[in-house]
Amino acid sequence: MLYSSETPAAKREALRAGLASGTIQRFPGAFNPLSARLIEAKGFDGVYISGAVLSADLGLPDIGLTTLTEVATRAQQIARMTNLPAIVDADTGFGEPMNVARTIQTLEDAGLAGTHIEDQVNPKRCGHLDGKQVVDEDTALKRIRAAVDARRDPNFLIMARTDIRATVPGDGGLAAATDRAKKLVDAGADAIFPEAMATLAEFEAVRAAVDVPLLANMTEFGKSALFTVDQLQNIGINMVIWPVSLLRLAMGSAVRGLDALNEHGTLEPVLGEMQHRADLYELLDYEAYNRFDTSVFNFQVSR
Repeated sequence: MLYSSETPAAKREALRAGLASGTIQRFPGAFNPLSARLIEAKGFDGVYISGAVLSADLGLPDIGLTTLTEVATRAQQIARMTNLPAIVDADTGFGEPMNVARTIQTLEDAGLAGTHIEDQVNPKRCGHLDGKQVVDEDTALKRIRAAVDARRDPNFLIMARTDIRATVPGDGGLAAATDRAKKLVDAGADAIFPEAMATLAEFEAVRAAVDVPLLANMTEFGKSALFTVDQLQNIGINMVIWPVSLLRLAMGSAVRGLDALNEHGTLEPVLGEMQHRADLYELLDYEAYNRFDTSVFNFQVSR
């Protein structure tokens, strides 16, 4: 009831244990606190909080327009509603290395289990779009060193994301990605997020290059094919995210609902697509609030 019954420290320990378990950790993206509760109810391992989703939630494109305050506030609202560990996308760290350090401590205070910092320049763009640019190696490594130095809880996961694969043509991009991944690990990164890998073989090349956990991003309509959990598990990937999927599903359903209203003047034709009121109340654990006040839950919801 109210919020998570697990402390942030316990969630961070659970994340570390999951990554070390040998079983791939499945982290669907939550677009709000309620969807985080649904992810937990459906038996997933963790919750991912996407920068693209946070931007879209504000009606903005994913080009680095959100602030640390906006991201930390929304991430805290999501993380505190689930017992699962939550990881948030911190883009480029919201500034120079000192800003990155502040970002890490702010996200720790917000109850997150971890974050990732990328090596794009600002203004950044979605990792699966063309025309990305990355910072030089020295700047990328300084961001990660600053993040690691600022961390107070050693279990708070600091992941380095590299977008360099798409900035170098041909096989040179993959070589650049594996080289940068190694150096990011040497700088202290606990895990690596190689963005926009096109094939399983490319993921395997990064897997062979580093001995820390790897994340695979299975975002729809992007550069990577939509590999299955089993395919990724079989090549040694430790975590998979579906960052924007639930938002896309929800917005697709919203479009169909509005179209039904325009066409029929009623939503009756799409009632079967809706979450029932009874299911919503169960997800909210409405009945548990009765322990505090019998006047809150004193009714029955028929299906």
